[in-house]
Amino acid sequence: MTAVTCEIFLEMLEREAPAVEFEAPLLEARAAGASAAELAELDSAKRAALRVRALLERRARREAELAALFDTAGDLAGLRDVDAVLQAIVHRARRLLHADVAYLTLPDPQRGDTFMRVTDGSGSQAFRSTRLAMGDGLGGLVAQTGMPYSTADYFADQRFRHTAAIDSAVREEGLVAILGVPMKLGDQVIGVLFASHRDFRPYAPEEIALLVSLAAHATIAVDSARLLTETRTALAELSAASAAMHAHYNTVERAAQAHDRMTDLVVRGGGVADVATVAADILGGALLVLDADGRRLTEIGAPSAHEQLGDEQAVGEIAATAAELGRAVVAKELWAAPGGAGSRPLCTLVLHHPGELSPADQRILERAALVTALLLLFQRSIAEAEGRVRGELLDDLLDGRVIDDKALHSRATLLGIDLTQPQMLVVAEHGGHHRAAAWTTHYVMSRHGLAVTRGRHTIVLLPGNDASATAHCVAKELLAALGISATVAGSGPVDLPDRVPTAYREARQCIQLMNALGKHGSSASAADLGFIGLLINSGDNVLAFLNTTLGPVIDYDLRRGAPLIDTLETYFATSCSLSNSAKLLHIHVNTVTQRLDRITALLGEGWQHPDRALEIQLALRLHRLRESAAFPS
Repeated sequence: MTAVTCEIFLEMLEREAPAVEFEAPLLEARAAGASAAELAELDSAKRAALRVRALLERRARREAELAALFDTAGDLAGLRDVDAVLQAIVHRARRLLHADVAYLTLPDPQRGDTFMRVTDGSGSQAFRSTRLAMGDGLGGLVAQTGMPYSTADYFADQRFRHTAAIDSAVREEGLVAILGVPMKLGDQVIGVLFASHRDFRPYAPEEIALLVSLAAHATIAVDSARLLTETRTALAELSAASAAMHAHYNTVERAAQAHDRMTDLVVRGGGVADVATVAADILGGALLVLDADGRRLTEIGAPSAHEQLGDEQAVGEIAATAAELGRAVVAKELWAAPGGAGSRPLCTLVLHHPGELSPADQRILERAALVTALLLLFQRSIAEAEGRVRGELLDDLLDGRVIDDKALHSRATLLGIDLTQPQMLVVAEHGGHHRAAAWTTHYVMSRHGLAVTRGRHTIVLLPGNDASATAHCVAKELLAALGISATVAGSGPVDLPDRVPTAYREARQCIQLMNALGKHGSSASAADLGFIGLLINSGDNVLAFLNTTLGPVIDYDLRRGAPLIDTLETYFATSCSLSNSAKLLHIHVNTVTQRLDRITALLGEGWQHPDRALEIQLALRLHRLRESAAFPS
């Protein structure tokens, strides 16, 4: 009987029969009339089998729990997505505790409450979006105390503070029994893990322990995510710092390269075009250099950029803006940087660059402008120093203080002037333009001449063969460089050193004659003025001719205040017509006749003869020139 009984119960244990089936052998034996001893033995075997069955169930459940914890640990070891890990933990908690709903809440430091981070099994949107204030509900109690709490009947439990919002969400989800355990990081509660059921049931200690273990894994996941986020943030900051440092190094290296190249150019005696070439090479694009007056000194770059740099209005506007602000500015594809301080810089660099210039490249452009300005200032200083030396020599020649040929040749040789070539003296009347002296110095240095400025006049001594051509060249260059229209007169060849004062006087008188003749802004020599020019060098002979030919009439007008000279000029201007002369003079014909009779009495008969009439007309012109200060009295 015992062997049969054990075999029956072992077979039931093998097929994992439910506990209720273990009563069947005992009932069958009692129905078959088994003895009391046999029934007692069978009952003892049943209880032993049920104990074995319960032990096997506990071991199976423990194995499942350990497997779940092992899987969770594996998820944590390969942590990639913290949300996925937390979802897996909540799902396992629901499965192992056979819960209807499992969920996890985390604190929100910004709002000062907690929120649902992950749920599993929930069907209520209101429940999934519930937020709990610190200390509210069962979860608030767990977070506040750091201890697990469970309730077999949530609504009947008064150990925690109920709120309408929480109770409404729990009721909508249909929950009754709830277990909550803290997620603790040291002494700090960083969240709460829950398992809940929709019917009344208490929670066994082993269930609480299991949920605590899962909460510990969830804590590790959340903390690992925090550490991972901090690490990634630190790595991103380190990467950004490294990139910034690398960019700064490249910027410093680029600026140093630009500085070294431009400095080397200046040291080796490079010019404005050389500096512009280096700047265009470093920055890319085409570069235009303007002087203080906005004139183009040099242009470097591809022909494709000439259209933009050729727009005079756009270039002028951006150059003016850069000068006003004192720094690099941009308009469309044009960048401009002033060279020198103040509203009138020594130069302006205009760069055509289709892309954006970095702050470092803008500083390179500004430095190139500054180097160009210093180079121009240095060149100007040298020119001014040499100009003073050249001006001193010409001053001495003009004032007749150089009378020794040996001394003259010695000083000329130091200045690179070849006195064996014919020399032309040119006087330009320009009204005292502020840049005339600087331009003239540069002009004569490039042509191995001398220059000096006296008031409104600039005097130059240049090698040449034609006084008229030399004067015309000076006038043309002045107009092109400074935009001024000067009256220019040339004289020469000049015998050095003794004939310089005479040539100077002749050129000045020639300018006075051109002004008197209404030829302002033109250029000429005495030879270009016809018979009037021939008289410039006659000195006192001109005055003698004037007094002999027209002296009595001039004296009569001075003594009597009479208009005989005006009448003569009008008479000849109207081809000796009495009526036309009367109309122009607004007098009667008889009055004209009376005046002409008075002139005849003063000059004698025959003054209207063609030969004498020509001399009188020439004298009238010379008288007007003398009146305009073209001749000394």
